[in-house]
Amino acid sequence: MSSPEIASISWGQMKVKGCSTTYKDCKVWPGGSRTWDWRETGTNHSPGVQPADLEEVVKKGVKTLVIGRGMSEALQVPSSTVEYLKKNGIDAVVLQTEKAVAEYNALAAQGVKVGGVFHSTC
Repeated sequence: MSSPEIASISWGQMKVKGCSTTYKDCKVWPGGSRTWDWRETGTNHSPGVQPADLEEVVKKGVKTLVIGRGMSEALQVPSSTVEYLKKNGIDAVVLQTEKAVAEYNALAAQGVKVGGVFHSTC
């Protein structure tokens, strides 16, 4: 199963190829995607992305996980979150969201088992 291409990204809106939903923030993995609802884990811009935000994608067997920090990189990614990924044998890529989407799509096109969590505003 391949990772779905992110068809478009703009402020507050993301589209995943093959999915009719328009996301604000989203999670993607080989074979699927869904809304990334920060309320599920109590996530805020600071301290930022927590391991609990990534568990669902990690469980899908990804080899690389791309984190999009927002258009202005307001979303923090603590070193403990990157360590969590490394401990699970997953490469972490943390970038500004538009760059993160480009990297994710490039990896997906190469057939890498890649997942991602992307914040589409600040």
